[in-house]
Amino acid sequence: MKVLVIGGTRFIGPIVISQLVSQGHEVAVFNRNQTKVDFSNKVVQITGDRNDIEASIEEFKKFSPEVVLDMIPFNKEEARRTVAVFEGIAERIVAISSADVYLSYGRLIGTEPGESVETPLLETSPLREKLYPYREQAQPEDWRYHYDKIPVEKVYLSSEKIAGTVLRLPMVYGPGDRQHRLFPYLKRINDHRPYILLDEGYAKWKTTRGYVENVAHAIVLAILNPAASNEIYNVSDYNSPEQEWVQLIGEHSGWRGSLEIIEAGKISLGMNINQSINMSSEKIRLELGYTEIVSLEEALKRTIEWENSHPPDSISEKDFDYDMEDRLVKEKSL
Repeated sequence: MKVLVIGGTRFIGPIVISQLVSQGHEVAVFNRNQTKVDFSNKVVQITGDRNDIEASIEEFKKFSPEVVLDMIPFNKEEARRTVAVFEGIAERIVAISSADVYLSYGRLIGTEPGESVETPLLETSPLREKLYPYREQAQPEDWRYHYDKIPVEKVYLSSEKIAGTVLRLPMVYGPGDRQHRLFPYLKRINDHRPYILLDEGYAKWKTTRGYVENVAHAIVLAILNPAASNEIYNVSDYNSPEQEWVQLIGEHSGWRGSLEIIEAGKISLGMNINQSINMSSEKIRLELGYTEIVSLEEALKRTIEWENSHPPDSISEKDFDYDMEDRLVKEKSL
């Protein structure tokens, strides 16, 4: 199969491309070619800007992809122009979306208060009613001002000339994670803290996680399977309470400390922890045969090794206020 990838240079994309190439598929990437990635010499580079995607149409026609993978569709206009360019060239577009389309996310961040939404989330669970969740914190020139995956999904699933597939991704972790999702816990472990504190509500809170190679595998399955046309799939490996997640990180780090559950309200969280956002991945497992290619144990091992050798460039001291943590533990014991 011939696959064209829009973006593909950051965290998940190179692994998707590697998996496709290793299976014998022809791959081209379309991006500004500013982030150097050691792709196979079999990968075709089409250099351009998606804000001027029409300028590269002749190169797209020359490559003639069967499927286009859009790794970075941030807003409706980007999706609309992409559909317009590839109608008549490709058979299908696979678009990367997010769990933040669900109403539960609006409940979590406080933009849409109300009763908690039932989880695990299905592909048919209610979506956010308030669009552009980050607009209040951004200026018009900021990409977050126009960011919303809900209109993106609608564009990709509504074309009469080209099929669409939408994948709603979880919190993705693994080597190369620029958000360093495990770092806050690993720093405390590496600093030999005797305990890690969790708010009592946050300890029970659930999110959805996916190891980067497993998520890439799910994307590849959606690309290669025509049955995924005009379908939406949640992608998820592991749904667990935060307390269980931290315990696993500790076990795989050889940590001998303890978890201290702190009374609600003592630790500032900045989110509504009464609303979990864990997703069901039953649909993609049943319809596309998805299963993890890397075990949870191996995923944690690889991620912990990478995180410990690649700390963030900047670390905020206020996020690691050990004096405050010691005080809370002391108060708890009184």
